[in-house]
Amino acid sequence: RMDIVKAAQYYTNRIAGDVSGMKVLLLDRETTPIISLVSTQSFLLSKEVYLVDRIENRQRDVMRHLKCVCFVRPTDASMQALVDELRSPRYGDYYIYVSNILKKSMVELLAENDESEVVREVQEFYADFYAATPHLFHMGLTPATHPLFGEGHSWNPGALSRTVQGLGAVLLALKRRPNIRYERNSAMALKLGQELEYLMAHEGSLFGGRGQGDGQTQLLILDRKNDPVTPLLTHWTYHAMLDELLGVVHGRIDLSQVADFRAEVKEVMLSQDQDSFFRQSQFLNFGDLGASIKEFVDSYQSKTQSHDKIESISDMKRFVEAYPEFRKLSGNVSKHVTLIGELSRLVSQRHLLAVSELEQSLACNEQHGADVKAVRALIGDAKIRAENKVRCVVLYALRYERAPGNATDELKRQLSASGVDADMVAMVDVVLRYAGARERQSDIFQNENIFSRGKNMFRGLQGTENVYTQHTPALGEMLEQLVRGRQGAHWQERLPSLDPNARPPSSESGMFNQDIIVFVVGGATLDEERAVAQLGARVAAQNVRIVLGGTSVHTSQSFLGELATTFFP
Repeated sequence: RMDIVKAAQYYTNRIAGDVSGMKVLLLDRETTPIISLVSTQSFLLSKEVYLVDRIENRQRDVMRHLKCVCFVRPTDASMQALVDELRSPRYGDYYIYVSNILKKSMVELLAENDESEVVREVQEFYADFYAATPHLFHMGLTPATHPLFGEGHSWNPGALSRTVQGLGAVLLALKRRPNIRYERNSAMALKLGQELEYLMAHEGSLFGGRGQGDGQTQLLILDRKNDPVTPLLTHWTYHAMLDELLGVVHGRIDLSQVADFRAEVKEVMLSQDQDSFFRQSQFLNFGDLGASIKEFVDSYQSKTQSHDKIESISDMKRFVEAYPEFRKLSGNVSKHVTLIGELSRLVSQRHLLAVSELEQSLACNEQHGADVKAVRALIGDAKIRAENKVRCVVLYALRYERAPGNATDELKRQLSASGVDADMVAMVDVVLRYAGARERQSDIFQNENIFSRGKNMFRGLQGTENVYTQHTPALGEMLEQLVRGRQGAHWQERLPSLDPNARPPSSESGMFNQDIIVFVVGGATLDEERAVAQLGARVAAQNVRIVLGGTSVHTSQSFLGELATTFFP
């Protein structure tokens, strides 16, 4: 199986379980979220881990009766923290596990400083990536920790190094040696592919010999600039809405800003392992989501012989609060009732149905006159938030960049006149500089399937009607064609291989017995994850497995924020 979470959990099980007896687990700044995404406190306790702390914390107590398991990234900072720890050890025995390939010089450094001879073991466990879901991983790059870009479309060296290490760890964890393909127009995708190829050749014994790929795995390195539309849209599936509207950071949602959430619950976890409702509902659209949670509440209601009328999400919240035992019985579902209630409130407060209707039209349909008019009306509407106005103008500017009568400059002036901050207005030019027509490899707006403009609403609960989902991520369409064996010559041209002797990416009869790892330089999105997961389910009979990775996982705000650091006028 290509299951990213299971691959990471294999290592967390080894880290917590290989050493018997009571122990302390020391993590660093980056391994803390890597572990917390795929493990729980109760699991660690079951393995006799009685204390989890940060290796950088110098205020820890001396407890020589405990063993110490350290799991850190092999960075200079973490190695220095280990050296400081070994010079004055607080615990009895040390078992040092690093999340990636350890340089010989680092092993020597540890040995030189282990004067008390407390180190029992040093091992490499390749959990050096963030396993967000079974189909999705990322490198956790943010402008604050690892800025992605150097100058223009080039790598910041620190981000490139972190990405090569992280992708290398994913391949080692999944035990794959892929044939690497990259988007022809992307210098960043080519550079990443070359560095990864060098790593696999240099560490041949780890990656299964110095030969070619394993024949079964393809790594497709894509560049976000070829599809700037997907991260700019409002998406209507549960996980994507939670991330866009409430913010999901390493599987956690901060609820301190949510007015009617119970005070004792400051944050909640989203975990497919621990939370069956989330596992089943992650890709449901908003209307179906309301119906699915209503079904659950209805079944409980029949058990309590309650005759409260449950028509809407606010009725459901009242019901959950009135029956505290229901809350205990189904902590997860009462959590989701509240989360869905908050999403519903934000959709209504921010008028996202109207915004999304225009976004979808701009993404999928060519109708210049009507679109200019609709964007002007949206900018003039005082009820629409500034960032949503800007996103629609960016989508307009991308679609009609080369159209006669292009009104981008006029729309930017209208944004300024309506009180939108100058830096936000400048994002229109930032995105064009990053992903305008001359930067993109294909015209994402030439959609062969002409979608009708008719509204396609899904009705689940009163007050939660979902707008259309006409737009399909370009990445999803590409994979569908590759797996089905369509337009083979086009993809051979667009996705060249680093290995000149490699077979074409797909044959006319389609793909069989293949593992595909898709990696997006510039960040993947949760809508692309949905496309990958759903395609994977459809082609399981061909024995094709697909996972998605990215330098980060973007919402519309984080996507624009990352570009602002580099492509600002």
